[in-house]
Amino acid sequence: MLLVAKLKKTLITKIPLRFRTFLYAHRFGILVVTLVLGLLFYIFKDLPSPTALTSHPAPVSTKILDRSGKLLYEIYTDQNRTPIVLEQLPSHVKRSTIAIEDKDFYRHKGFDPRGILRAFFNTFFRQELQGGSTITQQLVKNALLTPERTLRRKIREFLLTSMVEIIYPKDKILEMYLNQIPYGGTAYGIESASQVYFNKSAKDLNLAEAALLAGLPAAPTRYSPFGTHPELAKARQLEVLKVKEPLAEKYGSNNVEQGGLRVTTTIDADIQQYAEKIVHDEIDKLRTSKVTNGAALVIRPTTGEILAMVGSHDFFDKEKGGNVNLAFALRQPGSAIKPINYALGLMNRRITLATPLIDAPTCFYVIGQERYCPVNYDNQFHGDTQVRFALGNSFNIPAVKMLYLNSLQEFISTASAMGLTTLKDPSNYGLSLTLGGGEVRMVDLATAFGVFANGGVRQDLVSILKVENYKGKVLQDTKFAQGPRVLPMDVSYLISHTLLDNNARSATFGPSSYLVVANHPEISVKTGTTNDKRDNWTLGYNQDILVATWVGNNDNSPMGAVASGVTGASPIWNKIISYSLAHPISGNLEGGPAPFQKERQAWPIKPESIIGKEICVLSGLLPPNPGGDDKGCQTRFEYFQTDNQPYGTESLRRQISVYKDTHEPVQPGQNPPVEQIQPEDHSTIQDPTGTIYCFDCSVPTRAINLTYPVRKSLSSPSD
Repeated sequence: MLLVAKLKKTLITKIPLRFRTFLYAHRFGILVVTLVLGLLFYIFKDLPSPTALTSHPAPVSTKILDRSGKLLYEIYTDQNRTPIVLEQLPSHVKRSTIAIEDKDFYRHKGFDPRGILRAFFNTFFRQELQGGSTITQQLVKNALLTPERTLRRKIREFLLTSMVEIIYPKDKILEMYLNQIPYGGTAYGIESASQVYFNKSAKDLNLAEAALLAGLPAAPTRYSPFGTHPELAKARQLEVLKVKEPLAEKYGSNNVEQGGLRVTTTIDADIQQYAEKIVHDEIDKLRTSKVTNGAALVIRPTTGEILAMVGSHDFFDKEKGGNVNLAFALRQPGSAIKPINYALGLMNRRITLATPLIDAPTCFYVIGQERYCPVNYDNQFHGDTQVRFALGNSFNIPAVKMLYLNSLQEFISTASAMGLTTLKDPSNYGLSLTLGGGEVRMVDLATAFGVFANGGVRQDLVSILKVENYKGKVLQDTKFAQGPRVLPMDVSYLISHTLLDNNARSATFGPSSYLVVANHPEISVKTGTTNDKRDNWTLGYNQDILVATWVGNNDNSPMGAVASGVTGASPIWNKIISYSLAHPISGNLEGGPAPFQKERQAWPIKPESIIGKEICVLSGLLPPNPGGDDKGCQTRFEYFQTDNQPYGTESLRRQISVYKDTHEPVQPGQNPPVEQIQPEDHSTIQDPTGTIYCFDCSVPTRAINLTYPVRKSLSSPSD
């Protein structure tokens, strides 16, 4: 190595001086050129195009609106932005921004010489990197560059600012600035800032409001009237039917979060806000009863439009059971499912509203299952009970008898057709299904009750009326049409009439419960409480409105002393439906019948296939002397299907088999030795299961045993 170095030095010293000087100068020039090229590459590498300001516009938030256009919720990733055209803004908004941010905006070419000198001085003498802060520079910095504070970023900012000033007119630059600049928190652009801070559009700002907003971009956090969290200013950010998920499935997540969709929902903001308050306040009252959550759903049954949905006590309070939408959760419906069971019996002509279903101790035997012996909510038995009163008072044993007569297969088929999509395989259930032994969703249960409200027609729920992009192009426009008929109109009428009959439920709920709506006697309503007190429901409706409410606990733990119809879901239901009935529905289809209805009629709408008759209160049959002063029995008025009405007159006295020792009737499933029984004459009735009720026997009815499956073809209500 030493030899090589000496040889190199010898050769260089033999080169003439002028050639050696040229060689050194040439090497220096190459070095300078290389450094310059490297610097230019470093500065220009990945430099964005200034035309990206218009060719690749900034993300625009999606707005969720109520049916009349009120803002409910905004969807965005991290920048809440709504573009606005400069011409739409009042002059004082533009003047305020220019006066505070860049008073020479219309006179300079993108740079303020005084600002540049100030920035140079602060950068090199105070070691504080600053910019010239013209409107054009701020636009470039926020829209095209990163917020890093480096010399390279400043040079790139200078180059891009010059190009932007050449390409775009001043008004366009100002418009882009007003739509891009951050105003604090997630509010980007003056329109979003105006909505966040003043709950109004920027075109409606007054001078004082415009001046306040104009000062925010300089220090959004410091000058924000909402401190360090201006996003909290949107107090009414509602969880509306998980809106985001179905929108993303149809239009893509990117379009929903950044594409600026304008989604007009079916929600009525006033009803929504009221329902939220009532659920929140009533659940707070129930905490001593071990109730921590509640939900409510308000729909327009004729169209299926969701007017309000409250998914929990406080959706944003995770510690108190929030952040879950109970309207979509699987819960047991309790007795709320019973009307579907009785509707099936009426549809198949197995019963009338006057058919007796004896409420007495009964055990049911289902192959492959344990013996099932249901009890009533009040732990009592009510003897001779006709269908109207069995349904109205929500007695359990008659309801189980009804399913015993209908069959699980037919019940699940009918329930599915009415909207209960979660009930599928009959082999998964027993006769307790009619008492709520399966799981359903609130939205589905409301759909099913909507069938009764619509006279047998199912209207699937609708949450969106229209979808547009932010430029006004319509992407979706909901057209309403009548849904499928799943029940005969006469069946729906009989169920709805029973559920509005306060007399038919007074034995259980009393004459003045929360099921009675002041000034609205036409409301049909049904409650439901599971035997273990894990779910408590109330659903009520007429042709104009349907309200479903639920209370319980997310973890499915039992509640305390919640009495259906007295506490729990019923007070919430009563207040929400009372408000909804008094509140004209805003926006689309306001106050009128559905598009496919000709006119609103008295509730419930009575079809021609329904007739009324006087019947005996004990048997449900015709009185022996209908035209005389003494009709032969105590009577009441009842409605019937024209092809399913009672025939024959009441005659209670007949010979039956009784036990010799107790003189009580021998019931189905009881097979005593012949020497233990004897025939006797008694006043009795018999229900469709064969159960005998004795009016003049001296001992209560012994437990009845019924084996399932069974299929009976009934020729009359007394068979």
